[in-house]
Amino acid sequence: MGDVDVLSTRFKSRLHLQSKTIGADRIKRAKENNEDIAVLSMFLPNASAREENRSFYCTLGDHCRLGDPKLTKAGTKKMEYKTRQWHENCFCCCVCKIAIGTKSFIPREQEIYCASCYEEKFATRCIKCNKVITSGGVTYKNEPWHRECFTCTHCNIILAGQRFTSRDEKPYCAECFGELFAKRCTSCVKPITGIGGTRFISFEDRHWHHDCFVCASCKTTLVGRGFITDGPDIICPECAKQKLM
Repeated sequence: MGDVDVLSTRFKSRLHLQSKTIGADRIKRAKENNEDIAVLSMFLPNASAREENRSFYCTLGDHCRLGDPKLTKAGTKKMEYKTRQWHENCFCCCVCKIAIGTKSFIPREQEIYCASCYEEKFATRCIKCNKVITSGGVTYKNEPWHRECFTCTHCNIILAGQRFTSRDEKPYCAECFGELFAKRCTSCVKPITGIGGTRFISFEDRHWHHDCFVCASCKTTLVGRGFITDGPDIICPECAKQKLM
């Protein structure tokens, strides 16, 4: 399996969305270009601003914190983002209701979230410890894990970047899997794991590693050759003839 970054890079990239206080020309350009920034400005008393102030309507509507979604009192600060407008204190996280101010925020489906509430609600969580994965993690069976949480079920060694296999949907390192579940070679008694393409031979209820399947007398390989059983041993035809002579 390969390591993957399970935290959406889009989440990190959007943390640059911050409210900013900028000049009138910059505000105009941001609106014209539908830029992905929130603009903090102020209701002004001058004649050029009065027409714009009259068109103001707080996005919170009946839930406006000032009680009047059309309030345009000179000196009151307002926020503008993606053609929508709020009083400064109305531009708040939809979860914790704290005003964003100049902090980072994340828009999602017409709602505004502060970074911490967005993380709590939407960020990827480790299937083992249930804590947010803030940097690289791993996926196993389409579920996210911290690298340090993705461990062998038996010995708890970290499996990220190592060979492993599974049994009953649980991951095991190669060594533990062999010790716990694998068949054992009749010759060397070591486990036959099959991990990494290990070849083995089976005969009746006995099993051998490919390299261990040799004549008990002359030690030549019996792979692909005929053989004869001699009690617990296997021997090649030539050695069998010698024993009968």
